[in-house]
Amino acid sequence: MKIWMAPAGLHVEPGAMGDAKNLARLHGSAFFHGWSESELAAYISTPHKTPLYVACDSRRRIAGFMILQLASYEAELLSIVIAPGWRGKGLGAALLCAGIDDLATTPIERMFLEVDEANEPALKLYRRFGFAKVGKREGFYPLKDGTPATALVMRCEFG
Repeated sequence: MKIWMAPAGLHVEPGAMGDAKNLARLHGSAFFHGWSESELAAYISTPHKTPLYVACDSRRRIAGFMILQLASYEAELLSIVIAPGWRGKGLGAALLCAGIDDLATTPIERMFLEVDEANEPALKLYRRFGFAKVGKREGFYPLKDGTPATALVMRCEFG
């Protein structure tokens, strides 16, 4: 099993089936329509298509996670979630580093993502990793209060 170092005494490793319940709870706390335990278990069960990475401590207390979807020469960052008490500590960067490092052994040439155009911390992180805006989706997803959010489509080229 691969393990990557993360800040604050945490590390990043691949998600495990036993994580699905905690991941669903964490995802639900961050998004208006959080993914269910069964949806997350389905992602975890197909790591060759949807690698999932968790940032956790040695007792596997999860502080954040990231899911990618792989198709041919492209990857899509489906979701990245950091628990409120862990935000701003570098875990998003650690998760992205682990995922990109893991993709170095694949034919993946680029990664896409969608992000709320008002989410400045996420935009700053993605730009730091070389992501650039390539499109915009008005009313792409609802915010926690149900209002529609505009998503920026971003892409990062590898190699």
